[in-house]
Amino acid sequence: MNLALEPLKNESLSERFALRFEELILSGALGIGERLPSERELALQLGVSRPVVHEGLVDLAHKGLIVLKPRVGAVVNDYRKEGSLALLGSLVLYGQGRLEPRLMDDMMAMRRLIELETSRLAAKEATQEQVAGLCELVLREKIAAHKNSSALAALDFKFHHGIALASGNRIYPLLLNSFKAVYLNLSGLFYTNPEIPAAVHPLHQELCLALDRHKETQAVRIMDRILTHGEQTLHAMLAAQSAELQNQPEPAAALRSHSGRRNP
Repeated sequence: MNLALEPLKNESLSERFALRFEELILSGALGIGERLPSERELALQLGVSRPVVHEGLVDLAHKGLIVLKPRVGAVVNDYRKEGSLALLGSLVLYGQGRLEPRLMDDMMAMRRLIELETSRLAAKEATQEQVAGLCELVLREKIAAHKNSSALAALDFKFHHGIALASGNRIYPLLLNSFKAVYLNLSGLFYTNPEIPAAVHPLHQELCLALDRHKETQAVRIMDRILTHGEQTLHAMLAAQSAELQNQPEPAAALRSHSGRRNP
């Protein structure tokens, strides 16, 4: 087998530059229409070369996060209107910092749309082996209830992904996998509340029983309760977190002070 393989390399400075600005834009720290400092100013502030900055800006423009305007410079775009498929990966893999509240709501709405249907289909199509596997995960959740939040978040994802697999639809598990990083990030926060396992575990048990008995309507209702509980709890936790951060300096403060300047 003769393959033309390029040497492996660590993440480049331009990729790190682009990732930092993706986070600032997706978190809402940089708003639509805001102008970024010139390439020269960005290079000086970040301690990198102008070619690194230029390459990073081109990548951001390719994803639809910014637009590069002649004699104006880089301006934050409305990625909802102008974003390309290249941006989808950034949205679903965004796992650091805090998502823009509206974006998080949209992702939760998409999850609800998918998971209510997967629970209905799983109640209809799941094999005994698949149901047994889900029940085993519920048992592992109970055992892990006093462990760290990351372990509980991972088991929670496996449970919901297992239901998608049991639905018999080959696309639904892929969609959930696409949002795995965001799912684990939010679930990790969710399970930092020590009261959560005791509230979630009985619902997972009820859902397993509904799937085992092929009760489609009941399965959908239980999944709706699970998702509603999760959404309400996360919103409360994020609101409390936001209140604590109000007095902290804004991540983009240094950049905003230069945002009105033009490129030389």
